[in-house]
Amino acid sequence: MKDPFRSGPPATAPRGRAVARGAPDNPASRFERVRTVALDDAPEVQDDDSGEAPPVPTLYLRDPTRTLLAHNESPDLGFDTSLNPYRGCAHGCSYCYARPTHEYLGFSAGLDFETRVLVKEEAPALLRKALSAPGWRPRVVALAGVTDAYQPVERRLRLTRRCLEVFAEFLNPVGIVTKSSLVARDADLLGELARRGAAAVHISLTTLDRALQAKLEPRASAPRARLAAIEALAAAGVPVGVMVAPVIPGLTDHEIPALLEAAASAGARFASHVMLRLPHGVKEIFAGWLERHVPLRREHVLARVREMRGGALDDARFHARMRGTGTYAAQIHALFDLTCRRVGLAGERPALSTAAFRRPQDAQLALFQARG
Repeated sequence: MKDPFRSGPPATAPRGRAVARGAPDNPASRFERVRTVALDDAPEVQDDDSGEAPPVPTLYLRDPTRTLLAHNESPDLGFDTSLNPYRGCAHGCSYCYARPTHEYLGFSAGLDFETRVLVKEEAPALLRKALSAPGWRPRVVALAGVTDAYQPVERRLRLTRRCLEVFAEFLNPVGIVTKSSLVARDADLLGELARRGAAAVHISLTTLDRALQAKLEPRASAPRARLAAIEALAAAGVPVGVMVAPVIPGLTDHEIPALLEAAASAGARFASHVMLRLPHGVKEIFAGWLERHVPLRREHVLARVREMRGGALDDARFHARMRGTGTYAAQIHALFDLTCRRVGLAGERPALSTAAFRRPQDAQLALFQARG
């Protein structure tokens, strides 16, 4: 078996073609004190005569962390414990609010975030250790809370699936948010957990426009594939919903009715949405993306963002950062709620249960004691 921790384009990338990226470069980290600035008249360096910049390969790095579960006290989230098998995300979504987390590792929120992916290869073992601990209190664990647990390399590494095997072994409830159709691969494990009220999945949908999606989320699953994943999970008995996220003002907001209708037709049972967030360096990365791909809409989109963020491009306050404020945000919420009622997605997402939780070693001990 080849070592999966290698540099170079993934196996699915066409040979001789650059891998699509969401960020064009590496903006300086907010933690850096010394910055380099390119001269306007400096020549660009090419590695061939094509006239195109050389492709940036994806590098997978071993993450030696010995702790796995993260905890938060945010009132904006529906969970207080999360598990992220990967840090960084090769999906390369230009708007991703998680990009600045890479700066804590000494990387940039730009290209580094999508081309320097850290892999927690001990995640399944660390999860089993955590759930086996006497002090573990059964609770819902979000998989994943920051970066996508089903990004492209998961097809080979299967870390997320092996973590789900642990969750199924302990029957500890797990909730998943992903924009990858790969989640349907694990319908068997999710179905097993769902029969105990211990699993639910949100499929994230931003747009149904394949051409726009390919630029906005260059290495994420196509919209049609995500809808197929909803169908597969629903058929397996897994409670599955749609998360319209992010709603990008002036670019994707008009698609809300069509997105919800398509998800409901595919078998989604509940829905939620999140307004576009642009924390820290994501402001410049996303503004640059607008300039490259939809330059005529750039100012309109940013003006709408400022309208729902109190005149700024970001508002980090609890209760406001996910929903925005003002008239425009209120109109979006009203449209979303009205459409949900019309297409049958107005129900609450299922409350996951810890009632079935078990420690396999305890069950084995009880069996031995009974035989004795």
